[in-house]
Amino acid sequence: MSSIVVVGANWGDEGKGRIVDYLAGDASASVRFQGGNNAGHTVVNEFGTFKLHQLPSGVFNPDCTAILGPGMVISPEPLTQELSEIRSAGVEVNICISDRATLCLPLHALEDTLEEERLGEGAYGSTRQGIAPAYGDRVMKKGILVGWLKQPEVLLERIQFMLDWKLPQLKALYPSFEFSQSAREMTDWLLEVSAPWRDAICNVSEPLKALRSEGKNMLFEAQLGAGRDLVFGEYPWTTSSNVTSAYAGIGSGLPALRPERVIAVAKSFSSSVGTGTLITAMEEQDNFREASNEYGAVTGRPRDMGYFDAVATRNGVELQAATEIALTKIDCLSGMRDLKICTAYAGEHSENPIWPQTATLAPVYEALEGWDEDISGCRTFESLPAAAQNYVLRIEELMGVPVSMVSVGPEREQMILR
Repeated sequence: MSSIVVVGANWGDEGKGRIVDYLAGDASASVRFQGGNNAGHTVVNEFGTFKLHQLPSGVFNPDCTAILGPGMVISPEPLTQELSEIRSAGVEVNICISDRATLCLPLHALEDTLEEERLGEGAYGSTRQGIAPAYGDRVMKKGILVGWLKQPEVLLERIQFMLDWKLPQLKALYPSFEFSQSAREMTDWLLEVSAPWRDAICNVSEPLKALRSEGKNMLFEAQLGAGRDLVFGEYPWTTSSNVTSAYAGIGSGLPALRPERVIAVAKSFSSSVGTGTLITAMEEQDNFREASNEYGAVTGRPRDMGYFDAVATRNGVELQAATEIALTKIDCLSGMRDLKICTAYAGEHSENPIWPQTATLAPVYEALEGWDEDISGCRTFESLPAAAQNYVLRIEELMGVPVSMVSVGPEREQMILR
């Protein structure tokens, strides 16, 4: 048996979806253990191109059970739409959804939007899907559990309890707030939109424990990356959950998980969407962003582009307790004239930064030789141009962890294993 956790080393958008999709061919379970509809994993395979927001990226293997863990917040209508899209492409879906996960409601999305608008220039860069308010309600013990969809009377009672607490606060804080839906109307809507997947709700710990006892391979998948972790990320520009590998067992429903492998996915350059710090930002970004197709999978927002940040990535690799690294999108660097890696920060800063830093940081770069060849057809490390090999080896040296996978394109077969 092999338990593999796939996590992000940077700020998200590293290409975790294509890594999980590649590994899922040998897996019996593919598990999302945190987050919700606020980020997307792009997967390209024989079924087409998909942007998955809530389903784990191993969903395309019919012999692999797709599990949405208790650490997630579930947006019901988008999940129904996502399942419909996958099934219409001819994918046979075997899915289990945790009864302990939290529902993310349209009211949460409205609350999220109103707060971003209230913050103005100080906004967090939220995707406005309602993730933070949904997690907040869970912490305040006012959340709506997915399992209550199978108990309509309990669902109605808990929604009314939540509305009695939440609505007066929203009306007081946001002058433009309007909400007329009753608890009964919300309950009826939830039962309607969840009908296509309600039978899949269960205690997901049971199938996971069964697969573990049978010695099956299991994949555990996070969204975003270490730089967005609620505790260790660039607070307050973080997500609202724990994205580190240490949370994989709890968020998946298998708290005793001891993974054999932790793969930290890192992009071969830096990119970030939303707000926060991108120390290695490029002066001219537009052409590289367009060529690399670097736009947010949920919002379509252009990502900030930068050179590979070895300082931030090493921090992410350590936070993730990574045993290895998967390096993605190295093919996008072909033809780059000023290829370089940030190896240190100039200026006063701590080694374990609490963001925002008090001093302006300046990247210290190491220049590397570039290459012009199209490497998307390479299938072995040795077939890469010498300069590309050296780039990977230098990153490996700086990280102190082996680079075991190198992606040279979005397709499954465009993967080099070392």
